[in-house]
Amino acid sequence: MAVLPVLFLSLCLTVGSVQSQGSPQDAFIIQYLERRLAQMEERLNQCEQNTVTVTQKTYDLSSEIRGYLSTVSVLRSEVKSQVDSVSVRVDRVERELEYLENKIPTQSDIEMEEALLEQQIKAAELDQLKKKAKIKVEKDCSTALSQIKSLKIVKKTGDISGSWFKDPSEGSAKIYLLSGIRNNTLLEYVSLQSFTERTTTPPAKVVQLPVHWQGTGHMVYNGFLYCHKADTPNQILKVYLLNGTVVDSTLLPGAGRLPVYSLNPNTYLDMAVDELGLWVIHADPEYGGNLVISKLDKGTLAVEYTWDTQCRSRDAEGAFLICGTLYVVYNTRYGGRSTIQCLYDIHDTIHSEESPVMFFPKRYTSHSSIQYHPGDKQLYAWDDGYQTIYKVETRRNDEVTAE
Repeated sequence: MAVLPVLFLSLCLTVGSVQSQGSPQDAFIIQYLERRLAQMEERLNQCEQNTVTVTQKTYDLSSEIRGYLSTVSVLRSEVKSQVDSVSVRVDRVERELEYLENKIPTQSDIEMEEALLEQQIKAAELDQLKKKAKIKVEKDCSTALSQIKSLKIVKKTGDISGSWFKDPSEGSAKIYLLSGIRNNTLLEYVSLQSFTERTTTPPAKVVQLPVHWQGTGHMVYNGFLYCHKADTPNQILKVYLLNGTVVDSTLLPGAGRLPVYSLNPNTYLDMAVDELGLWVIHADPEYGGNLVISKLDKGTLAVEYTWDTQCRSRDAEGAFLICGTLYVVYNTRYGGRSTIQCLYDIHDTIHSEESPVMFFPKRYTSHSSIQYHPGDKQLYAWDDGYQTIYKVETRRNDEVTAE
């Protein structure tokens, strides 16, 4: 680059020398030289600009490379940290595997545990069979329903839906009435005659309960009300009616997800009493909506045994038990002649497919509750606000089977 100024200086001197001589040819040479000098000057300026641009780009590239190097350094540190962490985890896993290898039982121990578990399962199944056998032999109960003989309309009172019944405990003549599908009161009458009289003497006792009940599947047994607590899916209450206090309660597994009878959509639990004691009926969606019956301890409300039946809840309006046999009553949603189309015997002595369809007496009805009284051999039914009694005829199971 130092040669260019010297060349430029010599050109200037030559031009000056030529100008001093003043010939035409010299003037032409001077103009040529001036143009060349101008071109050289322009190229020098362009070269200088290019040099500045390259220098700036080099600086920018250097800065960018320094940033990349910094990022690479950070990533390298993170990778190193993760590798160290993985190494620590691998060491921990190896220690845990070694610990498990020392703790895993031998094949003989596993076989012993499996044998013990199988023995426990068999013991539980045997215990359930013993409970079922106890229910069978506890009382000589070989009675089966043969027909529903007669109908008696006792009274018309209360709401369209409700329940009424007689306490089935021995020596009791009291009648109880629960009107509607939700309340916290019930009426107690000293006898059926007192209930039927226009002017009841003595008047009906109004029992105020501390909580609300729901549905129409209640039952009074030995002075205690067994009912479904309102706003709960499956809680059963035991209420002492002498002072109106709750003395016990229980949650029934699997209940409360479906109405027990599709034609009574407000009832999810249906209490019942027969010759064997206290029962509860519900529908379980896990069994296709079929009815499930559970035997309860009347003192503690503990479930003694549960049976899954083949009787459907669809188009059912009620059910009752006689000697451990469930009889399901079906109808139409418009109200018609009620029929018993399905039964389930816990003793497995009579079967639904072998039993004929039983009809209720000729009357187009719609029952919201049906309760059996084992002493009177009668059904206490609530029929669109009418309190009705059906007289039933029974016979021995072996006679029904023979037929």
